Amino acid sequence: MRAPSAPPCAPRRTVALLIIVLAVLAGAAPAAAGAGETQASGGAELDGRSWSWPLTAFRLDRPFQAPAHAYGAGHRGIDLRPLDAGAVRAPAPGTVAFSGPVAGRGILTIDHGDGLVTTLEPVDTSLRAGAMLRAGDPVGTIGLGGHTEPGALHFGVRLHGEYVNPLLLLGGVPRAVLLPCC
Repeated sequence: MRAPSAPPCAPRRTVALLIIVLAVLAGAAPAAAGAGETQASGGAELDGRSWSWPLTAFRLDRPFQAPAHAYGAGHRGIDLRPLDAGAVRAPAPGTVAFSGPVAGRGILTIDHGDGLVTTLEPVDTSLRAGAMLRAGDPVGTIGLGGHTEPGALHFGVRLHGEYVNPLLLLGGVPRAVLLPCC
């Protein structure tokens, strides 16, 4: 008597299953890459810009943390702790797009053109929407409120509406290097 053998279609099923698994994984790759996409794609577009820090002496309290998706948890900017009583300064030339309180804290938004917008908070300022700024111009002092620790400044940057790591504009993030696989 002959031992039972696998049906002739078993190898085809295995190959078909493998193709399906690879197709699913390949389809999921862009979604997984989406979390860092803003930072990575922004990196090339942000090259060659010479922004300055909004504080003259500080320490980095909290770094940028890209969210896994548009509504995910993360930290969409950096928090800076001043080491002196210096003023908050414009990181690049631009126009004040918004200045005023939001949820009990002072917000200053600067439109730098080319889709770049900076938000500084909490900031006490006398500037009004439409004011023109040069890089390094004093824009106010650190106020109270917001999600930062008291006395810290939150510095956020958006490129075409998507948050990017401000360090990309300040020369603080090394370029990503893709290594060969296998």
